[in-house]
Formats: sequence, structure tokens, C-alpha cells
Amino acid sequence: MSKEARTTGPGIFARILLAFFIPWKILFDRAFAEQVEQLAGGEPASALPPAGPALIAHHMEEKKEEAEGDEEQAPPSVSEMSTKTDPTAALLILGILQRDGRLLDFLQEDIAGASDGDVGAAARVVHEGCRKALLEYVELKPVISKEEGEPVTIEPEFDAGRIRLTGNVVGKPPFQGRLAHPGWLASRLDLPSLSKEMDPTVVAPAEVEI
Repeated sequence: MSKEARTTGPGIFARILLAFFIPWKILFDRAFAEQVEQLAGGEPASALPPAGPALIAHHMEEKKEEAEGDEEQAPPSVSEMSTKTDPTAALLILGILQRDGRLLDFLQEDIAGASDGDVGAAARVVHEGCRKALLEYVELKPVISKEEGEPVTIEPEFDAGRIRLTGNVVGKPPFQGRLAHPGWLASRLDLPSLSKEMDPTVVAPAEVEI
């Protein structure tokens, strides 16, 4: 591809990786999620607080025992799941994605000078490992169970945390629109436990060949 044909901004493979990584950062980094929400609302970037590393603010409660009985229960919300998992859940997920898919190695590489073919080959390996890990530890369901492009009705009592309205939003609901993205809802988060001797900040140990 000639220089004249190139466009600014991240390429297709970089956007695919961002589409995979950013939902997890939104899920476990409250400050980053607030920035995304402000940007989605049209607030200029200059008004946003500076981005910083995600910090574990407090210890979360231990995982509660599952309720007995055959009665079907609604999937827990993200806030409910966050109190049932290990306090180092975000770092643990990063460690799993690094272990199985080398995600962090890939994201830390400077691929500005790499060809699309090289990036695509690496992305395929990373995608395969990360997808396998994701299917093992997390269950995702669409927020709206429809195909993209299908018409949807947004009722007055809709949850703004689960449905983001874009485009020309004028007046009050109900709104008629088309589904741009079905969203993702984490209905299960089943992470392995860490022993007290393990440092949760060590996302991936150094490897020394003897």
C-alpha cells in the first residue's frame, strides 16, 4: 500500500485488539470507565482527568456460597460479582491472558513499523490463546439478544448502565432505534484462587533459562 493510501489512526488489527482489551479495562478500572462515559457523552477530552494506572482500592468480600435449590436466579451484576471474587481479580485476569495468549507481550511491543501481515500473524496466535482463556473463566452474554442492525425499542425505564444511546437523542423515551452493538454482560466470573504467599502484582513472572 502506498503512503498516499494510508490513513491516520490505528489499523484494523490494532482496533481488533483494542476492542478486546478495552471492555476489560472498563470493567475493572472505574476511573477509565468514567472517562469513556464522558467521551461517549460528547465531553471534550481536555476536560477529562489524566489517565492513571488502575489501583486496587479495597479488599473485597469472600465468595458467597451458591444458593441451594432448583430455582433459576438472574445473572449477577458486575458490581455484585466484584464483591464475590478475589480482590486481585483484574491482575489475575491479565496474568491468565498473558499466560495463555501472551497478550501483554503483544501489547507492549511497538508495532508501528511492522507489516500488516506480521501483525496479523501475531494477532491470530494471541487471539486463539486469549479466547480459550476467556471461555474457561468468563461467560459473556449479549445485553440485547438481537442482531446488529435490527430495530429496537428503548423503554422509559431502561438501564443507562447497560444501554448507551448514541446519535440524535432528543426528548424522552420510549425511543425507536437500530442496534449498533448488542453489548456484553458478564454472567459468570470464575477465577482461580491465589495463595497468600503469591504477590498479586506479579502479573507474569520473569523467566530465566539455565
